[in-house]
Amino acid sequence: MKFAYYPGCSSEGSGAEYARASEAVLEALGVELEEIDDWVCCGATPAHATSHLLSIALPAISCASAEKQSLDILTCCACCHSRLKQVNQEVRDDPALRAKISEIIEEDYRGSLNILHVTEVLAREVGLEAIKARVRTPLKGLKVACYYGCLMSRMPEALMSDKSEYPMLLDNLMDAVGAEPLDWPYKTECCGAALTLTQTKTVIRLSADVLQMAKQNGADMLVVACPLCQANLDIYQAEAEKLKGERLSIPVVYFVQLMGLAMDLDPKRLCLDRLIVDPMPILAQKGFVHGAVYL
Repeated sequence: MKFAYYPGCSSEGSGAEYARASEAVLEALGVELEEIDDWVCCGATPAHATSHLLSIALPAISCASAEKQSLDILTCCACCHSRLKQVNQEVRDDPALRAKISEIIEEDYRGSLNILHVTEVLAREVGLEAIKARVRTPLKGLKVACYYGCLMSRMPEALMSDKSEYPMLLDNLMDAVGAEPLDWPYKTECCGAALTLTQTKTVIRLSADVLQMAKQNGADMLVVACPLCQANLDIYQAEAEKLKGERLSIPVVYFVQLMGLAMDLDPKRLCLDRLIVDPMPILAQKGFVHGAVYL
């Protein structure tokens, strides 16, 4: 099983832990990644706030390169997945736009590939049964609140990867490795996303609501699949606690970090020691890690 891999900018910065853990888990499950030649930033929020054509052309450059590799695209970042998949659909469905974008990027881009998020590849292409068979240390008794945020559930007409109002891909993956996904109401609430620098107070308020709800529903950890969500919910917990007037202290981990832990992968590759709110005490208390070897 092989995919064209779009790492995205966050894989080298704020989401490096996510990328490293994803690559380790995919490798262990027999998924081969071939990095897209000369991929560029997808543009994220700033591009489509600046120029509609720019917001399409940037993802199109990487998608056109992947078309030469004749491989469907796999990406981990929820924002990258959203941008690439929407652009791929727009270009495929609009011949005039396809011609315009092909002219701009100087490549014949047809929008012929599938754009898959890593959760889709793991849950549907690899399959839950294959994942269960690879588990060595089931995460029994670990209660997790699976948090999808905005980007994995908005604009379902383009994304079509899960139920938009009550998605289940993360829940199913956590169940496959033995954890207990909770039924809670804030799965798809916004954490503030890319407003971190421009409207920090809004991000803190929204993130505090998500963290408090997870705590009230008995979560040991929040499980995410988006670098923006992880950063907001992890970094601003001290401010969230001041706002709510209560101690929250909930580790915010990438789902692949827990999958890799259940599969007994090298903890250093999973980067569990690089989070702000330390997940190790809870993991040690429940017997999933032992001693300093996991740091």
